Amino acid sequence: MKLLTKAIRESLPALYAQDGDPKAKAFVKFFDPFGPATWWASEFDGEDTFFGYADLGLGPGCAELGYFSLSELESVGRIERDIHFTPCLLSEVMS
Repeated sequence: MKLLTKAIRESLPALYAQDGDPKAKAFVKFFDPFGPATWWASEFDGEDTFFGYADLGLGPGCAELGYFSLSELESVGRIERDIHFTPCLLSEVMS
C-alpha cells in the first residue's frame, strides 16, 4: 500500500499552516499493524516531513506533537495508512 497518495498529498496543509489553530485537523493516520505505534499527520512540507501527533505506545505521557518523516515510516516496511480514517480535529486524537 502506498502510504501517501497524490490526493492525500494535495489535501495536507503546508507546514505551519495550522500553527496555533485550536481547530487544527489531522488528515491522515498511519499505524503499525503489529504494534501500538500510531501517527496522525496534520501538515506536510510536500516532500518528506510531516507535523502531527505521534503515539509510539510507550505509556502514558509519552505521546507528543512533533515532526516525523515519510521516508522513516516507509523504511520500517510494515507501516500502513488507515484507509478508513476520516479527518478530524487534532485535539480529538490527542485526548
